[in-house]
This record gives sequence, C-alpha cells and structure tokens, in this order.
Amino acid sequence: MSFTIYPAVDISGGRCVRLLQGRFGSETVYSDDPVQVALGFCSAGARWLHIVDLDGAKTGEPANRELVLEVVRRSSCPVQAGGGLRSLEDVEEVLAAGASRAVLGTVALEDPDRLQEACDRYGERITVSLDARGGELEAHGWTVGTGTPLLDAVKRFEDAGVSSFIYTDVGRDGTMAGPDVEGLMRLTSTTSLPVVASGGIASLDDIRTVARLRGHRVIGAIIGRAFYEHKFGISEANFAADQTVSLEEEPLIEGR
Repeated sequence: MSFTIYPAVDISGGRCVRLLQGRFGSETVYSDDPVQVALGFCSAGARWLHIVDLDGAKTGEPANRELVLEVVRRSSCPVQAGGGLRSLEDVEEVLAAGASRAVLGTVALEDPDRLQEACDRYGERITVSLDARGGELEAHGWTVGTGTPLLDAVKRFEDAGVSSFIYTDVGRDGTMAGPDVEGLMRLTSTTSLPVVASGGIASLDDIRTVARLRGHRVIGAIIGRAFYEHKFGISEANFAADQTVSLEEEPLIEGR
C-alpha cells in the first residue's frame, strides 16, 4: 500500500483559491485559471489530483462544475472530485467524465438513502469527506455545524459501503500549522477503512509525519497552500513520502 500526495485545486467564483480554516471570505486567490493549475500539477508529476467546487459545496448548486469536469477530462493523472455532489446524477456526471472517485460530504450526512444508492452503484469509487471542527462534523462547505460527533458518523458511513475517508481538521485547513496527528489516530482506531489526511501540512517533515501513519491505514495527504506558496514542489513531496514509506518497510537487520 503506497502513500499518495494529492495536490488540492479548490475553485470558488471560477478561480483557484484557498480558504483559511474553511471560512468563506478568507479566500486567497492563486489563479484565475484553475484548469491550468490542475494540469500544471499533473505535468509536475502529481500522481492524483483532489478538486473541489467550493461554491457547490456551500450551496448545493454546481457553480463551478464545468471547470471541475474539464479538469477531470483533461487530466493525465487520476482525479477525485467533490463539492456540491448532492444527487446520484451529480455523482454519475463526474464519474462518467472520468473521475476516479467522487467525494461526498453534505449528502452523506443529510441523506443516508442517497449515500447508500451511490455506494450500491459505484462502490470503490465513493469516498466520504469528514470535515471536523472540535470533533464534530460540518456540512455545506464548512458553513453549517451539524452537532454530529465525527466518530459516531463513521460506522454509519462504513455500513453504507464507502471505500475510504478524507479527514480534514477544518481549524487547521489553510493554516500550515501542521497535521492533526491525534485526530487521525482517533479516526483510524475507529475505522478499518483507509484514510486520506487533509489540513495543515506545511513542510516535508509534515509529509513524513503523516506518511509514518501508513501502517494505521493513512494512505495519503491532500496539500494545498504549501504548494501554492512554494514551500516545496510536487517531486519533493512525492520523494519525501516514498522515502518515508521505504524506510518504514525496510527489514530489520540483525545487529543494527
């Protein structure tokens, strides 16, 4: 089982942005052409992309869906896509365009029957985003607190048949304050499904820290602001992850 770095392409108002702690109105705009940003990550060696229609996540309307679909169609690497996927038709649209995974959030919390339908039809291609603040899940693009404890929801999503989880500590997202290792460990002790970490990664050491959790089924990390602010590049991130995994797998030599 490898460890994958996912560059994040978040779209709001047709532009590539990053939010701070999930707050709309805190956007930093990095490009007016999110498609070219995404394709640039692919050209730089990204092995996957993580793309989200932030406005769609907030409102449920596919505000930036065409841009998401264009990235999916043109990307040379696999894409997981989310943001505003509220219906089975929405899921079908992004998967039919070529997305490898559909990322569900609000609908998973608010419409268990719809989540079940998506899992029954697409199985391994459905992942659920667990966006938590203070241990409770948030919905509608991080704008609505649900009061649902994260760990209480996990079993319900597992039973529906989701393939994996994306865990975001919303309070760390966009801050480059480091990953939430404790939260990841609590989650992985509750679920047998693989988890992708998101939020707070600022350095190659942060990548190494999360990659060391691979034995706890943390299989990847989503990184946004650190790439956009040139803290490191795609190849450096991939190398740090690969090197960490290789060292973790290196057999113990007697006398060492």
